[in-house]
Amino acid sequence: MAQGASVHETARIDEPCHLGEGTRIWHYTHVMAGASIGAGCNIGQNVYVDADVVIGDGCKIQNNVSVYKGVTLEDGVFCGPSMVFTNVINPRAFIERKHEMRPTLVQTGATLGANSTIVCGITIGAYALIGAGSVVTKNVPAYSMFYGVPGRHAGWVSEEGFVLLGDGKDFVCPETGKKYSLNDGILTPGG
Repeated sequence: MAQGASVHETARIDEPCHLGEGTRIWHYTHVMAGASIGAGCNIGQNVYVDADVVIGDGCKIQNNVSVYKGVTLEDGVFCGPSMVFTNVINPRAFIERKHEMRPTLVQTGATLGANSTIVCGITIGAYALIGAGSVVTKNVPAYSMFYGVPGRHAGWVSEEGFVLLGDGKDFVCPETGKKYSLNDGILTPGG
């Protein structure tokens, strides 16, 4: 555990695990042995971080989120209050299926809105924005805005999280003026 991390007295941190410099762990949070949390993270109240979970630098995980085994968060990911990750596609209380966990990857800068559910075995692309209350059941492309039940593509967003304006091929962020281009279903900065 890093000496530069701040851990509230009610939190439980099982060793060995890694807490990066400047990371803050709040009330009643439980970090399991084997978890790795990067530098400069803010882990809210009543969060559970399972064994072998990897959380990158600068992530913010709001209250009441469970990050289960098989989930990887790259740098700068935001998990809204009470959002949900799953790790087994067809759980039953009376059948042991821990060997059937499906990995979930949330790439750099993505935002997962409050009360959203991320079904296991998918990738949320970099800087994607998942709307509050959405249920995401398939891969989400980078810079994509998804919302609804089930979650559907509803537009494109900038790295800063603003809805992009454009003609279907060339886009611009109305706040920053940064340009983006869509080629073969892949949005990239520049253009």
